[in-house]
Amino acid sequence: MSVTLTYAKESLIPEALQTFIAFSCQSLTQEHIERICTDIQKECAGNLSTTEAMAAITQSTLEKTSVEEPFWQYVAARMLRYQLYLEASHQRGYELEKEADKISGYGSLVSLVEHLVGEGRYGRYLMDYYTREEIAELERSIKPERDDLFNYVGLKLLADRYLTKNKQDKVEELPQERFMTVAMHLAMKENDKVYYAQQFYEVLSQHEVMVATPTLNNAAKPFHQLSSCFIDTVDDNLWSIYQTDQSFAQVSKHGGGQGIYVGKIRARGSSIRGHDNKSGGVIPWIKNYNNTALAVDQLGVRKGAAAIYLDVWHADILDFLNIKTNNGDDRLKAHDIFPGVCIPDCFMEAVEQREDWYLFDPHEIREVMGFSLEDFYDDEEDKAFSERYAACVKNPDLKKKKVPAIDIMKKIMSSAFETGTPFVFYRDTVNKANPNKHQGMIYSSNLCTEIMQNMSPTELISEELEDGVIVTKTKPGDFVVCNLSSINLGKMKTKEDLARVIPIQVRMLDNVIDLNFYPLKQAEKTNQRYRAIGLGIMGYHHFLVNHEVTWESEAHMALIDEWLEEVAYQTIDASMSLAKEKGSYPLFEGSEWQDGTYFERRQYHSQRWQDLKEKVQQHGVRNAWLMATAPTSSISLITGTTAGIDPIYRKFFMEEKRGAFIPQTAPDLTEQNQWYYKEAHHIDQQWSIKAAGVRQRHIDQAQSFNIYITPDIKAKAFLELYVQAWKQQMKTIYYVRSLSTEIEECVSCAT
Repeated sequence: MSVTLTYAKESLIPEALQTFIAFSCQSLTQEHIERICTDIQKECAGNLSTTEAMAAITQSTLEKTSVEEPFWQYVAARMLRYQLYLEASHQRGYELEKEADKISGYGSLVSLVEHLVGEGRYGRYLMDYYTREEIAELERSIKPERDDLFNYVGLKLLADRYLTKNKQDKVEELPQERFMTVAMHLAMKENDKVYYAQQFYEVLSQHEVMVATPTLNNAAKPFHQLSSCFIDTVDDNLWSIYQTDQSFAQVSKHGGGQGIYVGKIRARGSSIRGHDNKSGGVIPWIKNYNNTALAVDQLGVRKGAAAIYLDVWHADILDFLNIKTNNGDDRLKAHDIFPGVCIPDCFMEAVEQREDWYLFDPHEIREVMGFSLEDFYDDEEDKAFSERYAACVKNPDLKKKKVPAIDIMKKIMSSAFETGTPFVFYRDTVNKANPNKHQGMIYSSNLCTEIMQNMSPTELISEELEDGVIVTKTKPGDFVVCNLSSINLGKMKTKEDLARVIPIQVRMLDNVIDLNFYPLKQAEKTNQRYRAIGLGIMGYHHFLVNHEVTWESEAHMALIDEWLEEVAYQTIDASMSLAKEKGSYPLFEGSEWQDGTYFERRQYHSQRWQDLKEKVQQHGVRNAWLMATAPTSSISLITGTTAGIDPIYRKFFMEEKRGAFIPQTAPDLTEQNQWYYKEAHHIDQQWSIKAAGVRQRHIDQAQSFNIYITPDIKAKAFLELYVQAWKQQMKTIYYVRSLSTEIEECVSCAT
């Protein structure tokens, strides 16, 4: 590159800018380099320092990104990398190694670990488990060139939120070092920890797998809370209500989201200690959880988050469905809570047949009928819930409110149209497919609607004064823990890639269970009993585009059925292999894994599947639940792929942050493949629901599935989406995302 540059400020260093440009412009044509040089002359005419000039040039380069020239976001990423290299080397006291246009921006991993352990920003346990020689060996395994995989948005997000910084908010840890320290943490207790750390690093650094954001952020740290979400069940007493509030506060403090099932709490107007019409119902307690969400944030990064679930037959359901809307009594609102409604099959049948639906107080049902209605569900042989619900309807001694089922459904739809919520939880579908129903049932889901695991409330046993000390004893319930990571389908070229990557991913996830910092003892106990994991997928739309398959097609259904079955096979096989090595989860006996029902229920009849079924029956599986597809909004940006199972929102858009414009394009966008990137709000949602039904057969938990609607959708068509989701055996619906009225034209047809 040959160009004459002039500078207005003495603190601007010409040689530094020349090196910066040489590093950033590798593989660019001379024409493109000249365009950047023009920006340099313009930026350097002002009164800028070298650092300021680099930032300005990076921004101007990024803003060149377009549908026609998407590569500029990778050039801008290289510019950002160089700035991170400079910052890290300055903070850590080493020189960048330069050879022609090549720069080695990484220093010593050994020194970094020793320094950050000494500063208290890494956990001392890293040096307890690894010798200096072992860390040096892992340092040699780091591949700085894999920083080339980042686009600007991904690298910027990683740098801002996840790379370890000093007290002055300056970066000390670089991207490949973050991946390696995550790998080191997750391999600590393996017999051959260096080997497995290398294996974990390989899939992370190539963006083939990405751990959930709490793992990415907290691994190797003193408070290494690695799990994404937790789910608690509230019993119908004051101690349980406030115990859940305390648990939520601890979860939020350590960076987790919370799902809370409140369906056991008595309704408004219910009796308390025999006195009629004294209960305030569930809404005051939900408002209490709302206040905790605001008061106890997630590690100072964002406010606490809780999804609260209530049954559609609960007497407080109508107030509950208005909890986030702008209409009604504001004293009954909890605007920061994410409501979810638990729906049995017989409610959907009543909606279809335009029948009446009855609302009850769960406390009165227990008193009059002698059972808890929420503790039952319908399956193929036993209509345990609907028969008891019918008995409640017929009992003249039981107070009830009659409402047309379609009116309740309209309130669900109205709230969803306005607020995006409530989430929907199809409880019979969930519990029928539960492979561990021998140990309990599933009342609700988590904050992102993909986790389906047994739940039960923690119970107070006693509180005694012993030698001047108050000793409280509790019986821990099943307090669900979400241990998540996602495989990047956009990076998977063949099914052999799945067979190579998934066993590594399952081992990483299983190790999270033993290497986690638990904010609550009941969470630790539940995690050890079930050893549940949630292996998910991201890059779904990216994957379809790579295979030149359109979203609205039977080819989509066939392709994803084939590949998700392979994901399921490899995941189950990997968990079985881990069980052979380390033992199955403690509650395996009596499960549908053991008796083979799991495989029959999903119609896995091929010889390959039958052989795996026999191995599972012989050796067990390591994990009670295995697969769950989360939204992956952050980690998909980091890895440069599409989020979760969602279609793209836009092929190209400009995002404004702190006064700067950040262009973003669909992954690997070209003139040739853009036709396959149909945008979410222009897709017929019946195709998305059909695809979700195809996927659900292979996923033992659930999917964070969004419905995308436009403002002109008719009520009948909107209702049909909920009905079809239920009929397709989907387990949950996450958000309903409505498109702004300003956007009408489909970009697939306009470009």
